Amino acid sequence: MKQILLTIAIFTLFFSCTKSEELSLEELNALNAEGLAEILAKTVSKPWRGEEFLPGVLGGTWNSVMAEDPKSFNHLIAEQDSSTSSVVNSMTDYLLDYDVISREWKPRVASPEIIIDEKADTLTVIFTLRDDVYWSYYNSYRKEKVTSDDVIFWYDEIAGDPDFQSSGYYGQFLTMPDGSDARVTIHKIDDRRFSFHFPRIIADPLLMTNMDFGPRHIYQPAKEQGGVEKVRNVFSVADDPKTIPSMGEWFLVEYTPGQRLVYKRNPDFWRKDANGVSLPYVEENIVRIIPDENTKQLLFKNGQTESYTLRPEDLDGLVNKGDNSYTVFNSEGSLGSAFWTFNQNPVNKDKPQYEWFIQKEFRQAMSCLLNRDRINAQVYRGLAEPKLDLFPEPNPYYNPNITLQYIYDTQRAQELLSSIGIKKDKRGVMRDSKNRSIEFNLIIRSESTVYQDTASIIRDELSKMGIKVNIRIVDFQKQVEQLFSTFDWDSTLIALSGSNIFPSQGSNVWPTSGNLHLWNPNQLTPATDWEARVDYLYNEGKFTIDSSKAQIIWDEFQSVLLEQCSMIHLMRSRGFWALNNRWDFTNVYFDNLNGAETSYIFIR
Repeated sequence: MKQILLTIAIFTLFFSCTKSEELSLEELNALNAEGLAEILAKTVSKPWRGEEFLPGVLGGTWNSVMAEDPKSFNHLIAEQDSSTSSVVNSMTDYLLDYDVISREWKPRVASPEIIIDEKADTLTVIFTLRDDVYWSYYNSYRKEKVTSDDVIFWYDEIAGDPDFQSSGYYGQFLTMPDGSDARVTIHKIDDRRFSFHFPRIIADPLLMTNMDFGPRHIYQPAKEQGGVEKVRNVFSVADDPKTIPSMGEWFLVEYTPGQRLVYKRNPDFWRKDANGVSLPYVEENIVRIIPDENTKQLLFKNGQTESYTLRPEDLDGLVNKGDNSYTVFNSEGSLGSAFWTFNQNPVNKDKPQYEWFIQKEFRQAMSCLLNRDRINAQVYRGLAEPKLDLFPEPNPYYNPNITLQYIYDTQRAQELLSSIGIKKDKRGVMRDSKNRSIEFNLIIRSESTVYQDTASIIRDELSKMGIKVNIRIVDFQKQVEQLFSTFDWDSTLIALSGSNIFPSQGSNVWPTSGNLHLWNPNQLTPATDWEARVDYLYNEGKFTIDSSKAQIIWDEFQSVLLEQCSMIHLMRSRGFWALNNRWDFTNVYFDNLNGAETSYIFIR
């Protein structure tokens, strides 16, 4: 399977919140159970379970959409901008792939060999690149071989240079037994072979070394000429996209701002089927830029796009009243979920909200006021379940006995708040010990109706307790700016890509030094004792090979984070995805582990 970072997808049914509130939760649950059975009977379940992909035929144009223009075509900028990432990812590749079914790493552009020196307590991973991987140029005979120098340059000079603020920087360091940090170094063996040297033996070395990278022959001169700024200006949206080399499935050949992107199949792509034909089979991919979800749905129903991820209001029209031009697939609940988090960054220490948010009892109380049954009934219409664990089931250290203990209980919430001096006044308004009313903002993304409906329920439930929540709707880039730069937010609903299939995933999320340690990022030293403990457990778990000993460590890791409620997870929702019937479904799969698999799709 291709390398896929699972972005949390949230799907709901077609009823609106206001209509749903006319019914009791019991009535809604009964209605939802009937509706779920009817919907599942009209959709197809086809999860990938390790089946071989059969040879297909070349030809056809894939028509799709994206919500917004890319900010750049730059490999570094792609790390923080999702629209840029979606473009760049089609022209790059990873060293390895992880098969979530067999739980094995498999080669992509390189094959690994792990060498352990138990006496020295060190580990080396030697990678050998394929001999048929190139930086190719569209409609040109020019091809630059991908070599060890590409990987080494990107690891050392881009991801490894703190001035570039790459998310890959944090994963290059290990904490040694004496508490010091030591870097995982990379060394060239020859043009096709390179090695990563670990100063300590680690449990998941391939997870830590798997990476994608940009073309050295373009980025290295840019860095030498102008440093960070020059590198970030490589491949701007003003450049001719046909000048961008590709080692991935596609060439980007056209970009019209606000309208569309056009890709052409890369015939030099290394992956081939049993007949020796390079993938993909599709010759052309046209991506229209459509921010409006209703327009996307209409385009799909009119046959102008190939696939569509269903929203709540779409299920009635696309499933119950569908036609024979497409098929709707369903999947089990997502492995991850969006979460509710509170800003504990000390840059806001002069605000009253900071004093509340840093107290775990306050966060625990908020979790106790999160009416997940109501959210499921009114927003998801019974197609979701609460996410009460930290690790998902495929994680080898998932423990079903470790779950969130702060579930909906208004009495317990009131007791928790009272324990930190927050009580109702005579008018029913919650006030702290300094007589300040409890009021804060909840930031949500403008394009998500699910977030808006969920936020409305949160606001309503908290208002019953005398707490005022102001919903603030911003676009995604504004939210990113607040989280990474200005830190001027109170609380937010957000989701992160990835699914914690590995316990040590999240090297920039769980450790306090990480830039995605959202509630208080980039800490020089842990701000709290519990975060220091999480740092320690995360580090110890990474180095513990014995699975029984590692289980003890990761159990405590999960327990501490769930107890602290730093990230209050919401719901695991079912997925629904529709595909135009003009495509052959032989190699098509859809599940909660891999999402929609269309890498091997071909026209009927």
